[in-house]
Amino acid sequence: MIKRETLKTEQQNKNSLEIDQFTIPKILETINKEDQKIAFAVNEVLSDVEEVVSYAKSSLSSGGRVFYVGAGTSGRLGVLDASECPPTYSVPKDWFIGVIAGGDRALQESIEGAEDDKAQAKTDLLDFDINSKDTLIGISCSGAARYVISALEHAKGKGAKTAYLITNPTPFLSAEVDTVIAVDTGPEIIAGSTRMKAGTATKMILNMISTATMISMGKVYGNLMIDLMAVNDKLVDRGTRIIQQVTGLDYDASKEALFEANKSVKVAIVMISNSCDYVKALELIKMANGSLRNAINK
Repeated sequence: MIKRETLKTEQQNKNSLEIDQFTIPKILETINKEDQKIAFAVNEVLSDVEEVVSYAKSSLSSGGRVFYVGAGTSGRLGVLDASECPPTYSVPKDWFIGVIAGGDRALQESIEGAEDDKAQAKTDLLDFDINSKDTLIGISCSGAARYVISALEHAKGKGAKTAYLITNPTPFLSAEVDTVIAVDTGPEIIAGSTRMKAGTATKMILNMISTATMISMGKVYGNLMIDLMAVNDKLVDRGTRIIQQVTGLDYDASKEALFEANKSVKVAIVMISNSCDYVKALELIKMANGSLRNAINK
């Protein structure tokens, strides 16, 4: 085990040593300059992220699930990414599952000691009956959250694929996992405040994992969100415009097709492109393993 004070996220940033004496514009400029470094840091670990995407795709394709497990900011970001997948890609709610130390209350407030509770991690995961089809991604900026380590150990013992996402070159606590994503975000503007640069890197990587997985599984056509379900006025408009763009119909006809397809953009496009009814469109999509491109042969 390494010492906490040697973690880069715990060290003082030389560019903000006197930030309490800066003007507001200089504070903002300093924060912005540090944030600009994050994309470059993430670029250095893309091969590791790619490995985790392959785990996630394999899990979901075989009937498994992807778990994000974290504490504090890390846990909140995991829950955020997981919760946005169903409305964006019309996937089941249990494809991506966010688990945070301290439970739902920890989403809005700090639950003291939750990140250190190893036993609770296993308790929280028991109801999910994790198995070899699943992937569990443990998220801990410093790698000091025993809750996360315990969750990784539990998943590993069940035969699941495991990944450890940290924002230090070396974690405070090591874990035996299939892949470590160690993105070096460096010292924070406010020493130890990993909700800043480390949090930004974490969100970027989780977005990459879920987005790349969904693209590879046919949930996107070009760069269009064709698997969305039009459940509100904004999404009805977006879905209508997507149908219009792909099929060449005018706006009103596209909107009518959307409603004929029970507000499924993908189904509407298949119905139009193949001149078929709703039931046949569903059959064609199933035969194409969910790929719109294959279902309409374009």
